[in-house]
Amino acid sequence: MKDVHNNISAFLREYLDIYGEDIFIDPSKIKGISMQSEEELTSASPSTSPAKVKINQPKLVKKANAPLWNFMNQIKDCTRCPLGHSRTTFVFGEGNENADIMFIGEAPGAEEDRTGIPFVGRAGQLLNKLLASIKVNREDVFIANILKCRPPNNRDPQPAEVQECIPYLHKQIELIKPKVIVALGRIAAQNLLNSTSALKQMRERLWQYQGVNMIVTYHPAAILRNMGLLPIAMQDFKFIFDTYQQATGHE
Repeated sequence: MKDVHNNISAFLREYLDIYGEDIFIDPSKIKGISMQSEEELTSASPSTSPAKVKINQPKLVKKANAPLWNFMNQIKDCTRCPLGHSRTTFVFGEGNENADIMFIGEAPGAEEDRTGIPFVGRAGQLLNKLLASIKVNREDVFIANILKCRPPNNRDPQPAEVQECIPYLHKQIELIKPKVIVALGRIAAQNLLNSTSALKQMRERLWQYQGVNMIVTYHPAAILRNMGLLPIAMQDFKFIFDTYQQATGHE
């Protein structure tokens, strides 16, 4: 019993910063915990030089005449589907309007609906850590969702909702002109690729979406539910880094 207690205590100390105050424990992995600590995560980096992602647009600073933010103002009151009537906040996305890397999730959650900012809370903190592992700051990328409004009770997006909202995403891609797109999670990847494949079958390869190289990885919320996925996600982020370097000529 003492050994179990010590293992749990060590686990909690290692992952407090990644999880915040809420810790998810997989009981089957309490003994012999081998997952990486936050220090290992944040210090892990590719053997090549750090990525030089464009840093032209400070976080949340929206230039008055910039095409991307003009587009946001054009669509922020959208009611093309019923979600436009039930949302609290239209979640357009945030980040660098000229980002080389664009992350796409499925839809806003409760906190995103409240704040208007994608990927906040524990999932957003973990995404920031994964970005830091490849020496990229959150403000240097662009983060968006397929849907701009929260589905009730965080249910999966319905096909009719995706059909109405995805042209907005296509316009965002057109204006941002990313070199790499990253689909976060199975639902986002299946909708973008019009596929029913499992996420593990979509990982570790390059796809094309709207003429841009796309990589599929786990949603940060899924990693928080099963931290055994963290090393796998870190491999995916190394793949993202390498693909970015090849696309931009930063060797």
